[in-house]
Amino acid sequence: MTLETLVAAELAEPVDPRVTAMAGAIAAKHGAASRAVLFYGSCLREAHLDGLMLDFYLIVSDYRAAYGKRWLAAANRLIPPNVFPFEHEGLIAKYAVLSEADLARLASSSTRNVSVWARFAQPARLVWAAGGAARDRAVAAVSHAAPALLSAARPMLPDSLPVEKLWSAAFALTYAAELRAERKTRAGSVVDADPERYRRFTAPALAAAGLDATIADGVVSFADPADRDAGARAWARRRREGKALTLARLAKATTTYAGGIDYLAWKINRHAGAAIEIRPWQRRWPILGAISLLPRLLMKGAVR
Repeated sequence: MTLETLVAAELAEPVDPRVTAMAGAIAAKHGAASRAVLFYGSCLREAHLDGLMLDFYLIVSDYRAAYGKRWLAAANRLIPPNVFPFEHEGLIAKYAVLSEADLARLASSSTRNVSVWARFAQPARLVWAAGGAARDRAVAAVSHAAPALLSAARPMLPDSLPVEKLWSAAFALTYAAELRAERKTRAGSVVDADPERYRRFTAPALAAAGLDATIADGVVSFADPADRDAGARAWARRRREGKALTLARLAKATTTYAGGIDYLAWKINRHAGAAIEIRPWQRRWPILGAISLLPRLLMKGAVR
């Protein structure tokens, strides 16, 4: 079975009807520009969604067509994605906006930045599409994510390792390339949540990545040696660029995301067990407020 076939089947798996309804409402907000809505993140594994923050990507044909304000289109084009809060039928969510072209680029090896291909190497659902062509383009883009992850991670991996460790080590590299609030065990927990899924995806993803490897008794063995020095340099660059880009996105989100600094504190407290409280002046000047939090969060290890 090809990787794209596996991805298409996974994206088509059913979700809570309220998730589907919310996706349709998000798409309706942006009118004819909406092409697809992808549902992803830890809420995929939750049976009870009340009180949780759902995560979506809205895929649009063009940023200018998606917004009534030119500056929002320009911001989305310059530092994708834009992120917005959303509420529907008692559920809360945030959704990120990417064009079809940017999804295809950012979910592939054509970019060093990990944020999109790392997320879509994990399970997701295609919960709304404008039609068959939009669905096919979304499936094709998401199908590049796992090969991008494994191809980038290969130089930093042993020549032989268990399947589960292949994926958890690869995800750990991506978490270190962003400012993340999750605990160090997060990469392993992602794989542990559905190890059989990653076993199914391993051989097709390695083949799609062009990596020569064999799998026997749950162990992946690479045929070719890795260029570890080049890999270390590449990941050092990803970490520098990724953390800087995370800061830029956070700064931008304070202008596009209502209550963005409060959401930031909520996410850090939830994932890192911190006790961050936002002061009134930080809400008044959210960009400075977010920057002022960073040194304390780094010292506490709440973000890495």
